[in-house]
Amino acid sequence: MALVLVIVFIVVPIAELYVLIQIGQEIGILATIGLLILDSVLGAMLMRSQGRAAWMRFNRALAEGRVPGREVIDGALVIFGGALLLTPGFLSDFFGLILLLPPTRALVRRVLVARFAGRLAASAAAGAQSRVGRIFTFETGGARRPPGGFDDDVVEGTAHDVPPPRRKLP
Repeated sequence: MALVLVIVFIVVPIAELYVLIQIGQEIGILATIGLLILDSVLGAMLMRSQGRAAWMRFNRALAEGRVPGREVIDGALVIFGGALLLTPGFLSDFFGLILLLPPTRALVRRVLVARFAGRLAASAAAGAQSRVGRIFTFETGGARRPPGGFDDDVVEGTAHDVPPPRRKLP
């Protein structure tokens, strides 16, 4: 975690400054500033259109009764990409553009889901269990099976209220 913070707060700003200086020396300071302003304006317009499209897909998923997981991730990536585009600097603009364009955003989303899907599922299950405070188990003939672990259409079972574990203070 410390390495990530060093990269985000030290390495990235130094790299941004280096690129700004190099471009400023090549095309001039006024042209560089104009390019950064134009970049920010176009980025804001792109963020607005992509954000609106993500919001419409989110609402459509809710109307269809689907869980809008993909749409939520897209919305977060659009917000993050827009923030990067509004930040002055060409490297941040490059990564912001990657998050705002639908084809590259789909690649980023796929990588994020592949990387963090297990953690998200485990934390969601743990969070749901702690909020509800109940664990449902299903039994047939003494054999315990998880919900959905049966092949039959009708399953007889019992539900047991299990109090949540008490946390011990250190």
